[in-house]
Amino acid sequence: MSTQIKNQYMLIFRGTDWHQGLSPEEIQTVLTQWMAWFKGLTEQGNAIAGNPLDRAGKIVSGKNGRVVADGPFAESKEAIAGYFILTVSTLDDAVAIAKECPGLPYGSKVEVRPIAEACPLAAEAAAESQFTVQKSAANMSLEPAV
Repeated sequence: MSTQIKNQYMLIFRGTDWHQGLSPEEIQTVLTQWMAWFKGLTEQGNAIAGNPLDRAGKIVSGKNGRVVADGPFAESKEAIAGYFILTVSTLDDAVAIAKECPGLPYGSKVEVRPIAEACPLAAEAAAESQFTVQKSAANMSLEPAV
């Protein structure tokens, strides 16, 4: 069970090699299209945040975060290049906006995800805990009195 922050969605842009094979002028044209797209979404009140992500970073893993490695190591076509946060009425509206992404013709992919209000696992654990408490109480009431 997941509760979504009302009408907020994240567009996650995948693919950091979209510019391969383009001239500097073509790259600049696509970047200008991206900026105009984001500006238009912001002016319409649909985009509330967005940024490209640097290619460099760190991966933290292991118990207590003991392992820190250079990364990310995803293939360039799957690496996360940036994100937008949208406020729109429905998932379908967010998908319609994603379909307008200027990077799509160049191999970029856009993942569209609802933003959750809280960790879905926390809600599931709380529900399971409540069920266990109720089940225990029910079992105790069925035991014969001594």
